[in-house]
Amino acid sequence: MVTVPARQGFEAVDILRRGAGDEAVGPVLHDGGCDTLGFLVPPGTAAAWDLPGSACTQTFAGPGTGVQDPTPPPPVAGTGWLVPPRPTEPVTDPAALRAALGEAQRIIEAADNCR
Repeated sequence: MVTVPARQGFEAVDILRRGAGDEAVGPVLHDGGCDTLGFLVPPGTAAAWDLPGSACTQTFAGPGTGVQDPTPPPPVAGTGWLVPPRPTEPVTDPAALRAALGEAQRIIEAADNCR
């Protein structure tokens, strides 16, 4: 799971959807206070993830790895689904997510500099 600050994560969800529609975004978790978002990515992503400002951790065997229930409970206590799992697009592509997070960060920086 790739965890990012909520503002950057919300922007990235929008960027991914604009680029390829809803199917480009796999399951996304939010924490209870909506301080962070967590994008579920394929197993093994954590080994090569190095994007500053984010963290990638191995979590569980969930969507995309055999769970058949289309709306399982969130895998992490105190979270909820922003984008629930779907059988057709089980996780977010790491390369697409990396690009979307980079674009989101540039948008946020530009918006902050316009104040």
